[in-house]
Amino acid sequence: MSYDKELSVALQACLQAARLCERVRSTIPEAIEKVDRSPVTLADFGSQALICHRIHNEFPDDPIVAEENPKELVKPERADSLKQIVNYVKEENNDVDEKKIVEWIEYGNGHVGQRFWTLDPIDGTKGFIRRDQYAIALALIVDGDVKVGVLACPAYGNDGGLMFYAVRGKGAYSQSIKSFGTTIPTRIYVVTNDNINNFRFAESVESSHGDQAKQNEIARRIGIQTSPIRMDSQVKYGLVACGQAALYIRFPNPHNLNYRENIWDHAAGAIIVEEAGGKVTDMNGKILNFRDNEKMLDNRGIIVSNGIIHEQILEALKD
Repeated sequence: MSYDKELSVALQACLQAARLCERVRSTIPEAIEKVDRSPVTLADFGSQALICHRIHNEFPDDPIVAEENPKELVKPERADSLKQIVNYVKEENNDVDEKKIVEWIEYGNGHVGQRFWTLDPIDGTKGFIRRDQYAIALALIVDGDVKVGVLACPAYGNDGGLMFYAVRGKGAYSQSIKSFGTTIPTRIYVVTNDNINNFRFAESVESSHGDQAKQNEIARRIGIQTSPIRMDSQVKYGLVACGQAALYIRFPNPHNLNYRENIWDHAAGAIIVEEAGGKVTDMNGKILNFRDNEKMLDNRGIIVSNGIIHEQILEALKD
């Protein structure tokens, strides 16, 4: 199966969402506090509404498993926020009102199945709020295998951001968001230089998202001497895919060892790195399980590499 239509729809949906997110961010929005106390902005909801609406229109039988739930928006105290979201979304789709916004966001409350999409409307919300890196991450999963992945990274690079994307078996590509559709996509590859002294590794900005001491120790043990590149979101997958880093590691935080990763935080990035020639597993060398649950219950930690150093990382962890 070619998945050409799925890729085209996903790219256009993520481009719309990227434009909306940047408009919202230019106003320095205040965060809405979710039940779990993590920040979420008007852009998260607007992005999810646009993408879910487009995916549902084109593929009405495909469930969408997304991060946000509109129950936060239907509270009376959120009435003004809902109106603001409608206004932002209208700049991309004029046929919308408050009822439709809630309905479109609810399309993302689907369940994992044989074929489904998974979406993080803003991955790296804290980075978004502080005007740093974030990503809009969308992936199509069929029989547990990611077939299409798109990362819209509006703050990455110096020219209006980059889109990273891949289809299984067809390679990975990047293209400027600003000039998307008018320029030729660039085929991207992981770094293959065998001089490990030139390798960089990436990790999350938030120390609570991993075990930075252990991550730095493992990188040092395999010979990486440079300081880590710290970034929010799945932009780190893009770094590995385009050769700007050889490694991204995310080990469980020692204060929260029972934590399990969400599929929407890794599915899109994983296929892009793999199609660029890299490798993605958990810290035990197991492939990431996108088949059974929105949480990757069978996996612990994440290792994303150029492939060349992957076994070295796993061996260092055994010690």
